[in-house]
Amino acid sequence: MKNLGIWIDKEKAHIISVKEESEDMTTIPSEIENYRIHGGSGTRLKGGPQDVVQDSKYLEREKHQFRAYVKTIVPLIQNADRIVIFGPAEARDRFNKELNDNYKDVAKKVKDVLIADSMTDNQTKALVRDYFNKFKSAF
Repeated sequence: MKNLGIWIDKEKAHIISVKEESEDMTTIPSEIENYRIHGGSGTRLKGGPQDVVQDSKYLEREKHQFRAYVKTIVPLIQNADRIVIFGPAEARDRFNKELNDNYKDVAKKVKDVLIADSMTDNQTKALVRDYFNKFKSAF
């Protein structure tokens, strides 16, 4: 049985493979751009020049970059028997949704999606190991 845990956010994903006495971790950096919108020109005059901010353009670009990010992760996890996804914010849920929408064979292997804040590498490995040890008899 190959058990995998994935800690994911917008910057990177840690894929942890759990074996009998050890865990192997692979880190995949994302190429999702962080953008900060600087609206307005700084003038306080009514009707003065303003910068046009196109949120939809940036959000659409981020959506495509996230899909490319998922596409690089899927080949590394598709041979797993069981997968647990965890991480902060919305990345874990978006990742799970993307699997359900476009990678149904991998999505069937996902056993849980958990909330987890930033963690050290050892904490991440321990979380995955403990998760699969705790539910070993349930699988």
